[in-house]
Amino acid sequence: MFLNKLERDNPRLLQAAVTLHQQHRLLPDSYVVDLEQFRANARAIVEAANEKGIRLYFMLKQIGRNPVLARELVQMGYAGAVVVDFKEAQVMMRHHIPIGNVGHLVQIPEAMIRRVVEYGPEVITVYTAEKVRSISRAAAELGREQKILVRVYGEGDMIYSGQTAGICLEQLPEFLEEIRDLPGIRVAGITSFPCFLYDEQAGDILPTANLQTVLKARQILRDRGIEPEIVNTPSATCVRTLELMAQYGCNCGEPGHGLTGTTPAHVHQDLPEKSCVAYISEVSHNFDGLGYCYGGGFYRRSHVEHALVGTDAASMRPMRVIAPSMESIDYHFGLDQPCTVGETVVMAFRFQIFVTRSDVVLIDGIAGGRPEIVGVYDSLGNEK
Repeated sequence: MFLNKLERDNPRLLQAAVTLHQQHRLLPDSYVVDLEQFRANARAIVEAANEKGIRLYFMLKQIGRNPVLARELVQMGYAGAVVVDFKEAQVMMRHHIPIGNVGHLVQIPEAMIRRVVEYGPEVITVYTAEKVRSISRAAAELGREQKILVRVYGEGDMIYSGQTAGICLEQLPEFLEEIRDLPGIRVAGITSFPCFLYDEQAGDILPTANLQTVLKARQILRDRGIEPEIVNTPSATCVRTLELMAQYGCNCGEPGHGLTGTTPAHVHQDLPEKSCVAYISEVSHNFDGLGYCYGGGFYRRSHVEHALVGTDAASMRPMRVIAPSMESIDYHFGLDQPCTVGETVVMAFRFQIFVTRSDVVLIDGIAGGRPEIVGVYDSLGNEK
């Protein structure tokens, strides 16, 4: 599905990637990013957000925590990065990127709290009183006030495996009372994840039960004299989602795959953001009637199905991809027929580059027919 969308949205990216690979300027296991289309997507989202008074924190873990892209987004007017974990915070701090939100899915470890507070994130998301007390101590020692968001959950909410955490809605009043008099902190709002998701039956992005929990939590804060400055409702943030957020009175989103035109909604709908990322591999060998290309970029929720194989973008052959089993290391992807060693393999699928060992290759000038590689980075944002 994502491959068909890439062909429709951005055939020039496909052509540039194949050409650069055949010129031996691209290594296999590379995610190629069309910088011009990335900028266009990001601009469309931030302009829509500005019209609706919605604050945006950008999420870049899915595209390798790339500092170049981060700087571009800051220059466009994004409020800062939302870092999925403390290691991503380290990357952004190292490159002097403003941090909007830290601590949501992964809390800050004790050894980093003072350093993070001193760096000055706009908000820190919390879901334990113990962590609030640690932030309070650091902020008080530094003589500053740190705004916090409270992550909440309620009955029927969606919580992904490996992300189980939050303050139960029924216990929120007690939690707020427990942290009320702590120095150096201020409750700025609430959050949850995911608040919006693409629904295949409806064919559209819809609110989840988590959103209703956030709205109930907002009222609990108001009942206690706390006017939420930030109502943060992430997941699937794009121009379409911003319309829904405004309807529900939410004022803070976190575009990630929206920036690359690769949310599930983008596959099924004609949305403003267009595909700007392709995965490039190379035929390594044939074995027992099948072709095999280099792996390294496999994400277990990628739903990868098909590839294009060849040496010229105009004559690429479609093939079925045989993904490695879940318990195996993705040294190779299988292809459903023998190929010529050295042929280019192009795929497009749901990606999370920060959990791979792939390279991220930034290409500018594609729209003008003069594509140039402007940087190569590893999956964690380090320049190579």
